[in-house]
Amino acid sequence: MTAKGGKRVTVGAVAAAMDRIAPPALAQSWDNVGLLVGDRRAVCRRVLLCIDLTPAVLREAVASRCEMIMSYHPPLFKPVKRIVADSDGTEAIVHEAIRRGIAIYSPHTALDAAEGGVNDVLAGLCGLTDVGPFEYVSVGRREYKVVTFVPFAQLEEVAAAMFAAGAGRIGDYEQCSYRLRGEGTFFGTESTNPQVGRKGRLERVAETRIEMIAPERCLPEVIAALRHAHPYEEPAFDIYPLTPEPTGGIGRVGTLPKGTTLAGLAKSLKRATRSRVLMTVGERNTKLRRAAVCGGSAGRMPLEMPRASACDVIVTGEIRHHDALSILRAGKTAIALGHWESERPVLAPLGKRLKKLVGSIDIRMSRKDAPPFQTA
Repeated sequence: MTAKGGKRVTVGAVAAAMDRIAPPALAQSWDNVGLLVGDRRAVCRRVLLCIDLTPAVLREAVASRCEMIMSYHPPLFKPVKRIVADSDGTEAIVHEAIRRGIAIYSPHTALDAAEGGVNDVLAGLCGLTDVGPFEYVSVGRREYKVVTFVPFAQLEEVAAAMFAAGAGRIGDYEQCSYRLRGEGTFFGTESTNPQVGRKGRLERVAETRIEMIAPERCLPEVIAALRHAHPYEEPAFDIYPLTPEPTGGIGRVGTLPKGTTLAGLAKSLKRATRSRVLMTVGERNTKLRRAAVCGGSAGRMPLEMPRASACDVIVTGEIRHHDALSILRAGKTAIALGHWESERPVLAPLGKRLKKLVGSIDIRMSRKDAPPFQTA
């Protein structure tokens, strides 16, 4: 099996494509996402998509000769001490996947937060417009702001050394800095050897404050360059950690079509998700304007988020009894689609996106993947 350009598709290539679709940095800190099992160098011809990796799904993957399973929920979630065949937990399934040479990738909350992921798909099923996350997370490489103070005569020399070490880059722009003139003071003790002024007295020096951005990987080299180029025996400098710009996040809020009621939205979602366990909270004829959407188990969480607090309805997978009471007390409504049912709709569009990125590979939707709860 070859990808675009004639190269053979590997497990690593599929995992890399999934990382692009659902960047692991978007995942919650408690989660376990990414390639959990497998050899990145192994050839991958077929991928099976599912929500839960159950014994039935694994047998399906073996029968279909799949080399990789994309399981939305991670079968390895909590730390494990052993993976043995006779385990009564998911470790036994993982053991069998390893024995069969089948890789496992899980996106979970990364796919929840990602653009085009679980919550965007669910928001689309609700017909939401003006959609955005109700809680943003910071994503991106960590950067620092480096600030130092240099006599004007040596300013360009120090700046050039820091630029050469990798500082001062913002997007496609290089040698970016901010400069502000001021005055520095110091008193050199007997053990010092100042390059400007004399020890044993208070000196005042005209200096320029210069600051620039440095990526984490370049920080040691930037500081070393600063020290080497700076004229002072002990240059003063500050390092400030920067928070990446929030661009993605958990859940979605948006505006519903005019005239939407709780009963009407529930009926539409039941048809779209084929849920057999859908339940509602609140008066069915309640008119709705804004919705907070969160696949899986959101409970009353949207009520605690400033961007979602004005919502009229919470659309999620499952809601606990006491959370439902809290929603009613807050004068809101809710729709619980079923945990599995709220997440399954993402698989079809995910398969198409993965196919577009990877190329000539067989991507299949599991037919054995099923919700654990059934109606009587």
